[in-house]
Amino acid sequence: MQVYLVGGAVRDELLGRPVKERDWVVVGATPAELERQGYRAVGRDFPVFLHPETQEEYALARLERKVAPGYRGFVTDFSPAVTLEQDLQRRDLTINAMARDGAGRIIDPCGGQADLRARVLRHVSPAFVEDPVRILRVARFAARFAGLGFTVAPETLTLMRGMVAAGEVDALVSERVWRELERALGESTPQRCFEVLRDCGALDVLLPEISSLADGTHAMAALCAAAERGAATPVRWAALLAELPAAQIEALCTRLRVPNEHRELAVLAARLRLYLRDSGGTAATAKATAKAPADPEWLLALLELADAFRRPERFAQWLEVLAVRGHRADTDADAVSKLSAHLRAALGAAAAVQLGAAEVRSLQGPEIGKLLRTRRLETLRALAASAATAGGAGPER
Repeated sequence: MQVYLVGGAVRDELLGRPVKERDWVVVGATPAELERQGYRAVGRDFPVFLHPETQEEYALARLERKVAPGYRGFVTDFSPAVTLEQDLQRRDLTINAMARDGAGRIIDPCGGQADLRARVLRHVSPAFVEDPVRILRVARFAARFAGLGFTVAPETLTLMRGMVAAGEVDALVSERVWRELERALGESTPQRCFEVLRDCGALDVLLPEISSLADGTHAMAALCAAAERGAATPVRWAALLAELPAAQIEALCTRLRVPNEHRELAVLAARLRLYLRDSGGTAATAKATAKAPADPEWLLALLELADAFRRPERFAQWLEVLAVRGHRADTDADAVSKLSAHLRAALGAAAAVQLGAAEVRSLQGPEIGKLLRTRRLETLRALAASAATAGGAGPER
């Protein structure tokens, strides 16, 4: 039995990047042998085992043969006769098809080291076309390594276009699409993922709603700004989608089975974008900002629309979306920053309003909410008056 470190860990070591997880391939062994040594089987489609101490994944070397459309249409051979080279040659990209043995020697039958030096994402073999998930993986790796100068090899992009034309991507299930997409959103240059999907034609098939945004600069610029700030993936997703109608965002998120945190923030961002637009227009955010401290009713209505009193953490995320979308060419970024400060101060002041126990006991349910809103409005009016007395400095002071 021989054990090799494989895939991303070898690639990242050679790139001088931190290795977050290690995967291992075992050659010349059977499932029974690994179980006798204390490994725990976890693989559903092929034998993968967890190391009894490190809990890292150890997979038996295997071959795969395409027998049906889609990414599930494979039969797998994991006999002890399968060699390391055969296992590596079934992988997606050359930079992911390298191994390191116990002595530190690199096994590289597919030219991965050369492609690392050339900064190229290149498919290992024509078998690449058998698995449509690889289109998503190439786009994700393009997003991860764009900052290092990596590009997709022209011949690989040609294969990807052929896969789209053949209908292979139609077989992808929503959960797998979102899983790869979410990981790409978290990369350092997430906009590159959508550019690669657009260039091979997959964006129109998998994400037609986003396809309408990929050629424009605003949505992608906002996504880029969110990545530069290190924003969480829900903020990046909302920044990307905020120009779409809320109903379209709902439909997209439902189809992809996007987690609620991402969906709710994206829908909120779209609705509040319209509220701000109707209050003065995207290009006139400065007007809305100037209006904010002097118009408590406007401020309170926005906070209520955002459900900011019940969901302050989500409101804080929306302020991040507002900030990154303030990088648009037709928006005054300084005005957006001031508006965010007004909103934070208004929420802090209004959320601190409390009704007395005696007041609550004397009122019916709807009357309690009405009185609480009245008190919050009074507080915001007092805040605006204080700002005006101080020379219009704004509630952030």
